[in-house]
Amino acid sequence: MLAPWTRQFLELALEHRALRFGQFTLKSGRISPYFFNAGAFCDGRSLHLLAQCYADAIVASEIEFDVVFGPAYKGIPLAATVADQLYRSHGINPGFAYNRKEAKDHGEGGLTVGAPLRGRVLLVDDVISAGTAIAESLALIRSAGAQPVAVAVALDRQERGIDARSAVQTLRDDGLKIIHLASLNDLVAWLEDRDSDTGRLGQMIEYRRQFGA
Repeated sequence: MLAPWTRQFLELALEHRALRFGQFTLKSGRISPYFFNAGAFCDGRSLHLLAQCYADAIVASEIEFDVVFGPAYKGIPLAATVADQLYRSHGINPGFAYNRKEAKDHGEGGLTVGAPLRGRVLLVDDVISAGTAIAESLALIRSAGAQPVAVAVALDRQERGIDARSAVQTLRDDGLKIIHLASLNDLVAWLEDRDSDTGRLGQMIEYRRQFGA
């Protein structure tokens, strides 16, 4: 049974062509039958609805946190709008922060902008692929003396990396909770419910068989 925010997110992603089907060469060299690009949520309505999905999923997870952190660059607008939606819809008022790609040596200086990194930190990003960007953010948060407790992403591709584990599983093994709006399994189940294109569904299932973690 798919969660309400999962269905809403997938419909929204399809509507805005953030979710596309076809043949796409990934950075890993794999040929994927689908592609997700959170940058396609580029107007007020779509970003508002996306943030609403994130906020609902985060609250349902019952994770406790003090600061929402957005890794540069795509994580910045996501974390900002999610923090806003957490307050608007759920009465939760976390701090909000993000990192710079390069340290600023004038003005307020430093690598981060916004709320101080302290207490429990929730990272918000679009997807986790190899996990490199997330690892850099975790190191930054820990170096500030804060505790990363969870990562919220729009899509968990559930693909194995260089070993049998996915990047998400590696994070879980490190003690982090993972919150996703949808996973590859959710995407397959959603297509089974709504899609008359059996060829596309078959490609998704075969891709999961080959590369699923």
